Amino acid sequence: GKGMMRFEHRRTKEQQQQQQQHEEPLHPEGEEGGEAVGEAAAGAGAPAAADDPGAWEENFKSHHDSKPHGPEGLALDFTFPEAKVLFGIPEHADSFALKHTATKGTDPYRLYNLDVFEYELNNGMALYGSVPVLYGHGDSAGTVGVFWQNAAETWVDIFNDSEKQNVVSSIVNLVRGIGQGEPPVANFISETGIMDVFVLLGPQPNDAFQQYTTLTGRAPLPQLYALAYHQCRWNYNDERDVEQVSAKFDEYDIPMDTMWLDIEYTDGKRYFTWDHHKFPHPVEMMNNLTALGRHMTIIIDPHIKRDGGYFFHNECTDRKLYVKNKDSGDYEGWCWPGAASYVDFFNPDARRHYADQYLLENFREQTATVGIWNDMNEPSVFNGPEVTMPKDNLHHGGWEHREVHNLYGHLQLTATFDGLMRRGAGSLRPFILSRAHFAGSQRFAAVWTGDNMAEWGHLRASIQMCLALSVSGISFCGADVGGFFGNPEGDLFARWYQTAAFQPFFRSHAHIDTKRREPWLFPEDVRLVIRDAIRHRYRLLPLWYTLFYEHEQHGLPVMRPLLAQYPRDAEAFAIDDQFLIGDRLLVAPVLEAKPAGDKRQVYFPVHENGQGDWWYDCDTYQKHTTAGVVGVPVDAYKVPVFQRGGTIVPRKERIRRASTLMIHDPYTLVVALNREGTATGTLYMDDETSYEYRRGHYLYLQFEYRDGVLSSRKIDTTATFPTKSWLERVVFVGLAKQPTTVTLHRTSSDDSTTLELVREGAAPGVAIVRKPGVLMSESWSIKLQF
Repeated sequence: GKGMMRFEHRRTKEQQQQQQQHEEPLHPEGEEGGEAVGEAAAGAGAPAAADDPGAWEENFKSHHDSKPHGPEGLALDFTFPEAKVLFGIPEHADSFALKHTATKGTDPYRLYNLDVFEYELNNGMALYGSVPVLYGHGDSAGTVGVFWQNAAETWVDIFNDSEKQNVVSSIVNLVRGIGQGEPPVANFISETGIMDVFVLLGPQPNDAFQQYTTLTGRAPLPQLYALAYHQCRWNYNDERDVEQVSAKFDEYDIPMDTMWLDIEYTDGKRYFTWDHHKFPHPVEMMNNLTALGRHMTIIIDPHIKRDGGYFFHNECTDRKLYVKNKDSGDYEGWCWPGAASYVDFFNPDARRHYADQYLLENFREQTATVGIWNDMNEPSVFNGPEVTMPKDNLHHGGWEHREVHNLYGHLQLTATFDGLMRRGAGSLRPFILSRAHFAGSQRFAAVWTGDNMAEWGHLRASIQMCLALSVSGISFCGADVGGFFGNPEGDLFARWYQTAAFQPFFRSHAHIDTKRREPWLFPEDVRLVIRDAIRHRYRLLPLWYTLFYEHEQHGLPVMRPLLAQYPRDAEAFAIDDQFLIGDRLLVAPVLEAKPAGDKRQVYFPVHENGQGDWWYDCDTYQKHTTAGVVGVPVDAYKVPVFQRGGTIVPRKERIRRASTLMIHDPYTLVVALNREGTATGTLYMDDETSYEYRRGHYLYLQFEYRDGVLSSRKIDTTATFPTKSWLERVVFVGLAKQPTTVTLHRTSSDDSTTLELVREGAAPGVAIVRKPGVLMSESWSIKLQF
């Protein structure tokens, strides 16, 4: 780090005037560089000029910021030697590789949680969440990260030193050859707060990711259903509508795990209540879904309707639990209910009382399994400055809102999580979705990318944004399938499902003014593609569940950029239209209406020795052995997804209406061989709902194929989990020749069993073994004889 470390806090105007009377200028008149240094210092919190009225109070449109503590600020530059790419600092609708912002007309990246309507693409504008962690990576230098722990409004400028030179210096450096190949610099500038910086030393991307999540925490293992498909819109009209939509998924044989309700389910936008005209029997409605193996999630926002007849408003008023305005009265803004106040989650009593509302004895018209959706928690204030609350509002402890703005939504999540934990008696894992987020929010909630649009560009942006979130600790992330605003055409809608089926959080959602867009409302060809995409997600749920368990244990992202696995391949650093699932799958979705030549150009990366991995098409098992760009033929159904050679992927082929009904179903293992003829993989299993796994009630299995033998063993031999699931099929791909016989050996006995080998229709290099019949909890080996 280097640069302007000057920062000042909590001055009054009188102190400033006295200081200016006794202070010498930063640079005596005529001294070289005075203007440039003065500008930098002002940006870093130096004393403001006496004639700058915005330093002490500021007007923004119809809003006034009193700035009671005067001008504040702090800044620091971080140089990343030999880095070829910088990435991180979500949330922005921009490329995964951060762009230089020193060019004329380009603003720095902004971190300031805001409710943004129809956000722009390829832009560093602030969005719904802020995670101030930034990484630099180079093929020779490796990876280093910086975590700037500050919840105030923050700007991040990306540049090379030469880009900040004045015109004369730039000409001189150009003649000298200085500035070419200079390392990138990230300048963090926060409006207020303290300097609290952590440096992540890597040396490789996955090391830095693990170090960051060691600091800020890791997403706990979710219930399995949370990783399945979610159906949402603003709004499902009533109980009959919910029942019919659920039934239609069954009629068209499309899996679905969760129905969602937006704000219209409430009694006049009063949270923790129901509109009993539309939803007269909410508990019965939820229980009916549960009987089908499904769940429900409902929305609860942080704004509270100012209504003397509303119990929660009266309680918050009486207990003084609201955010205060600058004059210490209850702050009143405008949101969905109309006039509203906002719970002060910085107050421990407010968090506790808010959490209490989720208990079954308080919010009786719910069940213990309902999920919670915390939205509008930037916080959104329709009549506030930039659609949020004023910076001079006051929180518990005397903190100005400007000092803690980006933490507001995060603290709502902590209260919601506490409430759901107590509602489930500490047994059920809570499911929460949030729009606002900060560093560490992954410990409490999944995150989605907000109010996107039904456009091809937003489909691509969903990958870029989820990659940035994933490397910033928030592995459980996704985007509204189809786009929140607008009406997607059939081809865009189908391609979005095909993409989102390979992103961690998988939910369709739409604005109240859009056309209904359940899959069966589209032509049959579109519906069948959507059905196929959702079923593919369910087929791979064992892999997703295993990766989320491993994320909780080790902190590696579930959805990963290519550089995580290929840190020496400079060609892969900026690629953000394809991605990895763990280290096992490469996904290259179709992101345009008509790919040129009906082919998707896929980049297969290389290792430092110049050699690429073998990749197998997950549909055909065709092997790709050449690194670089390959044109892969695609049609409406085709999603280019490849399994990396040397890995073993667990699947379930018996797709049911909901994931909860698949718990005892058998497994398939796909064993993809590498150049050395070996493969390894893992599988995690438990009851899929509770915290019993933390008490040793689980199975964590290691599979290994070597020298013609596939073996299974427990990684943790002290853990146990009784399961009825068994091994139904093993698919070997990449074999040099076909085996003649296959035998199963159980470790617990000396007996060997000859297994059925499917020969008819098998592709070259592929051997399918049917019904080994061994329980997944057993230790065993399968031997191929050639």
